[in-house]
Amino acid sequence: HESVPADDKSKALKYVKDTTGRFTQRPHFEPVEIDHDCEKLVKKFLRERYGETTFPLRTDDLTILLERDSEDLDLWADLTAEGDGVEGVTYFSRGRKPRVCISAELSESPNLENRLRTTLAHEYGHVRYHGPLYQVEAVTGQLFAAPSNDGSIKCKRDTIYSAPAQYDWMEWQAWYACGAILMPYTEVRKLTKSLVAQAEVGSASHGSEFDKLLVESVREKFQVSADAARVRLLKLGLLKVGGGPQLRLTR
Repeated sequence: HESVPADDKSKALKYVKDTTGRFTQRPHFEPVEIDHDCEKLVKKFLRERYGETTFPLRTDDLTILLERDSEDLDLWADLTAEGDGVEGVTYFSRGRKPRVCISAELSESPNLENRLRTTLAHEYGHVRYHGPLYQVEAVTGQLFAAPSNDGSIKCKRDTIYSAPAQYDWMEWQAWYACGAILMPYTEVRKLTKSLVAQAEVGSASHGSEFDKLLVESVREKFQVSADAARVRLLKLGLLKVGGGPQLRLTR
């Protein structure tokens, strides 16, 4: 698959019915498309900023990306009125770029930096893939109707890794983009291949010593939590639930 940026209005985009009622139809992205798009975005940003692509992506880099592509980023927001466990909110307004608010608790607590990084990347997924939908004034052929009201998407700490597509496609896409931004596919694959070669193993089962090594290595290299590393590896097919299957190193 070729990467398909969210602001690409070409016919390459696939549209499906939006069962959430936000739009008549909504864009559909395969996971590999989000992987390619996010990796291209991140590596281009790093090359332009530092002249090289090294990981982990810095927390400041995530804020710069959000500041660049949103109307406003508030890192010190009081989100208590948004409900329990809400750590990030993206606000959409028709004809304008999104506004992003991050709970001050995350910015104020050094021990919560991994959660801050995950929340920033998650909200950037909303900005990149969903912001353009609210900025469109008219679409030829009425592929989807512009929303009549402003909207917001709330990121809760207990659902950021597990938003199922069948319930909320916007949350799922932002969740997947979060992993793709922080842990680009080719970089995770490169690290996995290196560990496999060093350990001289050809398969991995969930709960094995190699699995633990793999999760810990991804966690350390990309500065994410162990949960985020594990979910990313599972979704990429580089870690399997249950024993037996070969470790997949090609896609």
